[in-house]
Amino acid sequence: MSTQIKVPVLPESVADATILTWQKKPGDAVKRDEVLVEVETDKVVLEVPAPADGVLATIIADEGAVVTAEEILGTMDAGAVAAEPAAATAAVSAVESSPTGGATSPSVRQMLAENNLTSDQVAGSGKNGRITKSDVASHAGGTASVAPVAAPPAAASVSPAIAAVPSQPPVAVGDRSERRVPMSRLRARIAERLLQASQSTAMLTTFNEVNMQPIKDLRAQYKDHFEKAHGVRLGFMSIFVKAATEALKRFPDINASLDGDDVVYHGYCDVGIAVSSDRGLVVPVIRDAEHLSLAGIEGQIGEYAGRAKEGKLGMDDLTGGTFTITNGGVFGSLMSTPILNPPQSAILGMHSIQERPIALNGEVVIRPMMYIALSYDHRIVDGQGAVTFLKTIKELVEEPAKILLDI
Repeated sequence: MSTQIKVPVLPESVADATILTWQKKPGDAVKRDEVLVEVETDKVVLEVPAPADGVLATIIADEGAVVTAEEILGTMDAGAVAAEPAAATAAVSAVESSPTGGATSPSVRQMLAENNLTSDQVAGSGKNGRITKSDVASHAGGTASVAPVAAPPAAASVSPAIAAVPSQPPVAVGDRSERRVPMSRLRARIAERLLQASQSTAMLTTFNEVNMQPIKDLRAQYKDHFEKAHGVRLGFMSIFVKAATEALKRFPDINASLDGDDVVYHGYCDVGIAVSSDRGLVVPVIRDAEHLSLAGIEGQIGEYAGRAKEGKLGMDDLTGGTFTITNGGVFGSLMSTPILNPPQSAILGMHSIQERPIALNGEVVIRPMMYIALSYDHRIVDGQGAVTFLKTIKELVEEPAKILLDI
């Protein structure tokens, strides 16, 4: 029985998706819920599982194709058994050479026809032996025309995020070369939102510095007890998140957002934490962070970091934040200006810790210091409120007992 493989239902804010990788090829046996294909939206990678046991019959939407919700990606024969290897190879070859098959892209089939070639005459260098435009051009002795965007070449030095995106082969110019790679959907979305933030908000940034010695002393004294009791390590981020939620209660403008001509004041603290992944920067959201303990926050951060590396973050994990914290210090940044994450009205930037001389109680002493930055939308937040909010963060972090005592 033929069964259609469709694009999952996409959220309202996501119009379409791009076929990233087919994990199976026509003729392969698949089991129910086994991942068949990955599709990339501008926020996450979605896995499309097999709806039943059987054999993948056809691929309709090839890698790189732009698709919409519920669009048919391919078909499978539910309940069928995979053919023997020789028969399976013949089946795949037949699909590739067929004018309606999906295992080779329409543009590749057109190039084959223009050069009087068949698919069994050309060795494929793409994924699973798939024939690319470059393969056709090479077989034709360089006389075949190649469109500006070709299938991805096999290159071990290319990151997974880039390798999955169609790109041109390197172009040699003397002893120099260039390679043109289209932006991933996530990178394009990041660029779009950064441009939106710079053009549609009145963004300003204020700075302060934090003496990290009290937190370092606290961690040194209790880190083993904390990890033994809660099963997670005590880090700096959870303390900053807790300090931020306390400060957000006192300064509701910082926890607000614009919706048209209305200012929406959020009575909860959904804090986004910027996390690096192979696909770029993602910002999963810790819901109701004001009600979580330090251990609860650390657990959420650890879970999100692991899922980000595996590409397992869902759409719900990345939407709806009211405030964001980013830590450039993990990469060695001493100071930076974080960019707003619209429609939020502010973002807190943490940076690297360096020992510096400071004046303390009339004496010059060496302390581990961190610069912190708050970028804010001046349309919602006044300068006084922003400066005082950041000063509150500083005071809470330098005296963590205040967080526990809620003072």
